[in-house]
Amino acid sequence: MQRYNILWADDEIDLLKPHILFLNDRGYDITPVASGADAIEQCENNFFDLVFLDENMPGMTGLETLNYIKASKPSLPIVMITKSEEESIMEEAIGSKIADYLIKPLNPNQILLSAKRILDNKRLVTERTNSQYQQQFRNLSIAYNEDIDHNEWVEIYKKLVFWELGIDATENKSMSEILDMQKTEANANFTDFVINNYEDWLNDPNIDRPLLSHQLMKKKVFPHLGKEPLFFIVIDNLRFDQWKVIEEDILEYFNLIEEDAYYSILPTTTAYARNSIFSGKMPLDMARHDSDIWVGEDTDEGKNNHEHEFLARQIKKERLDIKHSYHKIIRAHQGKQLNDNFNNLLQNDLNVVVYNFVDMLSHARTDMRMIRELAPDESAYRSLTKSWFQHSPLFDFLKLIYEKKGKVIITTDHGTYRVKKPFKIIGDRDVNTNLRYKLGRNLNFKETKEIYVERKPERLHLPKPNVSTAYVFAAEDLFFAYPNNYNHYVNLYKDTFQHGGISLEEMIIPIISLNSKRG
Repeated sequence: MQRYNILWADDEIDLLKPHILFLNDRGYDITPVASGADAIEQCENNFFDLVFLDENMPGMTGLETLNYIKASKPSLPIVMITKSEEESIMEEAIGSKIADYLIKPLNPNQILLSAKRILDNKRLVTERTNSQYQQQFRNLSIAYNEDIDHNEWVEIYKKLVFWELGIDATENKSMSEILDMQKTEANANFTDFVINNYEDWLNDPNIDRPLLSHQLMKKKVFPHLGKEPLFFIVIDNLRFDQWKVIEEDILEYFNLIEEDAYYSILPTTTAYARNSIFSGKMPLDMARHDSDIWVGEDTDEGKNNHEHEFLARQIKKERLDIKHSYHKIIRAHQGKQLNDNFNNLLQNDLNVVVYNFVDMLSHARTDMRMIRELAPDESAYRSLTKSWFQHSPLFDFLKLIYEKKGKVIITTDHGTYRVKKPFKIIGDRDVNTNLRYKLGRNLNFKETKEIYVERKPERLHLPKPNVSTAYVFAAEDLFFAYPNNYNHYVNLYKDTFQHGGISLEEMIIPIISLNSKRG
């Protein structure tokens, strides 16, 4: 068991000998001093894991001593101990970034609890998390191996994310490999579930089916329209785990009204899923009835240049007498411009804002070696997302909504999956470039249970550019690779985050309803 060195400064230190002996017996070595000056000298000449500091000492006070120590050793945790319950002293100590604040008279267990919370926190959390996950591992495995419905799959995915974030916070992440194996197995079963049910969800109105992309605004956005402006924010490529790492920052300003989920349509890409959100239609209907603004795979034109028009048509179709705005943020300066004009948005019933940063991050990770080094795995990818968000115009935008007591709905159009295994496919020059789905007339590949093949796209409400067009969707951690220049292709795309296929991460999408805490 690791022993810790603690400095204890108190002008009545001799009276604390029973407490010191109590801590000694439990693995803590105590250096006692009777003044602030002695505490500073000890900190300059020795290493300590923790300092207990009495506030009311003659000569140099505890607060003065605290400031001296923090100036040279800002990361050293300090526990302030005082007889006083004056609020001003508490506030000054907390403002100086103390680790804890204890009121005399002290009892030994109170001191022990404070030391453990500060020094043994990570070890205790690690032991508890690993133990609880081991207990839940079997229950999770049983659950996703049974015949379960779409709601139960959402709950399983949320539990996997919960454990992934919990294990990620442990000291050595010793259970991460086991969790990765469990996620892989869960995704294999989820693939079977989607292949067996997806067509029925789209064509049989009498079965129990999840909320899908084209139903999102009608079911989850329009009903929230009211007297206050509603802000609908779509953060492209935001997975459930990424939502959870920015949630804490957002909930400082907003009350969580609902954390729900919906299923992205296939292909899980911006061109299909996000257009479906804004149009309220499946891709085949868009191609047939909105041919003037629908952009198919047979052209190089941007596939999402007409979202504002799809949105306007859906609002008209639903006969909503509202004033709305649409903004797409691709660069930071666009976000700042939107924030500068925020007051103008308050005149609208609905403000839709699309943020493309997370999508750009996933593409940059593929294209730029530096980004791949910064985000080699899911944990680092989440960390990069959190860092971006905390310094983004989006966070500033949310703070403006908070100040004006606004309502917010946050969602995304699809997630991403880290691909690892290449899958050989052959196609002609007209085949699309996405790595997780392919469509074309002459696709040549070996059929396995890890891919979903649809030779009659109309069954999935997908456009059919040619009579013989087929769609092929990758599942689990596969990505499509061409045999020519195969090794170069595999090295370029292996271990990158992609979307378009079937996985829990790509298809199960967070949709979050929030109200300002000032409301």
